[in-house]
Amino acid sequence: MPTPSPSLSAGTSATPLLDETIGAALDRTVAAHPDREALVDLPAGRRWTYRELATEVDRVAAGLLALGVGCGDRVGIWAPNRAEWVFVQYATARIGAVLVTVNPGYRVHELEYVLGQSGIRTVIAAPSFKTSDYAAMLAEAGPRCPDLKDVLLLGSDAWHDLLAAGDRLDRGRLAELGAALHPDDPINIQYTSGTTGFPKGATLSHRNILNNGYFVGELCGYSELDRICVPVPFYHCFGMVMGNLAALAHGACVVIPAAAFDPAATLRAVAAERCTSLYGVPTMFIAELNDAGFAEHDLSSLRTGIMAGSPCPTEVMKQVVERMGMRDVSICYGMTETSPVSTQTRAEDPLERRVSTVGRVGPHLQVKVVDPGTGEVVPRGTPGELCTRGYSVMLGYWDQADRTAEVIDADGWMHSGDLAVMDEEGYLNITGRIKDMVIRGGENVYPREIEEFLYTHPDILDAQVIGVPDAKYGEELMAWIRLRPGAAELTADTLREFCTGRIAHYKIPRYVHLVDEFPMTVTGKIRKVEMREEAVALLGLEAAAATRHA
Repeated sequence: MPTPSPSLSAGTSATPLLDETIGAALDRTVAAHPDREALVDLPAGRRWTYRELATEVDRVAAGLLALGVGCGDRVGIWAPNRAEWVFVQYATARIGAVLVTVNPGYRVHELEYVLGQSGIRTVIAAPSFKTSDYAAMLAEAGPRCPDLKDVLLLGSDAWHDLLAAGDRLDRGRLAELGAALHPDDPINIQYTSGTTGFPKGATLSHRNILNNGYFVGELCGYSELDRICVPVPFYHCFGMVMGNLAALAHGACVVIPAAAFDPAATLRAVAAERCTSLYGVPTMFIAELNDAGFAEHDLSSLRTGIMAGSPCPTEVMKQVVERMGMRDVSICYGMTETSPVSTQTRAEDPLERRVSTVGRVGPHLQVKVVDPGTGEVVPRGTPGELCTRGYSVMLGYWDQADRTAEVIDADGWMHSGDLAVMDEEGYLNITGRIKDMVIRGGENVYPREIEEFLYTHPDILDAQVIGVPDAKYGEELMAWIRLRPGAAELTADTLREFCTGRIAHYKIPRYVHLVDEFPMTVTGKIRKVEMREEAVALLGLEAAAATRHA
């Protein structure tokens, strides 16, 4: 039997990396496709060509300059999906400001940390959405954040004043600033839940995210004829990079079906706008496939799309191909710290590969699988930690050099913490995680952050949070809790009541298990693997645990 090859693969490409800023890419696309539709905001009933999009972007960019925002200043955006989100994304890139994307699900505790840690100068926010009163939370947290100078609520007088100021400013200023920017300048901070109890700000450059969007789009076969339905949130790389920037780099159109995911609205958008591509985490595709009105929608325009953000059940992938007509649908794997995509399936891959793996390494990138203990590359077919190197690796965690050094080694490899297996053809399967991160419906959740919060409950002595299998979300959260002596009984309902409004909804444990002790190793380390196994049996989740994923 031949010796297996090492688990190391490089993505070759005859197409060079884009060596330009996001603003320059916008100018290039506007020049090539001025009258092509660029953005459709269906809930608002508004649409823009690329020429019209550039006009709106420049108004916002000039308005920010008039407000005193300069190159390198941090500008927060806190809103669900809407056209203004896109305007702000490109406007900040135009002037070299660093866009800080704030999760719409955050509450005061998380908001205050992000505002302070990144030193946000200006926040642009929706006044409210669903149960989130953004204006009230900003009013509460703002005074405790000394760097914060301006809060602009979309639709308010302050927002209209910014646009009016932008109309008055000489556009020559924008051109001068744009010429002075460099592709390696930081342009975006995206917060990932932190293993230390606080999120870390992955800092990304023009080169990072523009190229990742471009090459993901290339592997999807995009051109100016494509129309991409984006129900995934813009605050995450999936929406703003794989969606907005992939479209921008190819002259394609982004269609916003709703402010937040709605399966019926998504299906209506695909049919009405003749979308050729549809994005989503597996939970979204499951909801669409099971929507009561699914059969009523003409989805024949669909050709491709991306399923990512969470392990993809193979049966769901097959249904997406067969029932939704997405014959070229792609699975992507990555992380925020790699802009985000490192591996991707291709349209020409055999169907079995496309529904059962996360594909092969992307163009101009390298991936390897190493022994977590020694760092040595393991033979193909052997599990180990997946690492990525290349243009997509972040600049670092904002103002956290020590945390950056923990994940990016001296040779520039980003260590994912994910366990993977590479086969002889270079296809990868994700088999688990070294870190105890939980991926719930596409949201990355670190148990340590929730555990730190649960410790603030007066009756909780100790808490351990794990992920357990879930047919709908991929994983759900379960809290194992030791109560203080004499404490009242704690239930899942009372714990959820304690958490509601204080931490984001997706971080609230669904299950609660009261114990006297946690399973531990002889050295005193918590055995979360054993806890998960016990939880599967305790909760009757064997069927969900047996679901196959790529």
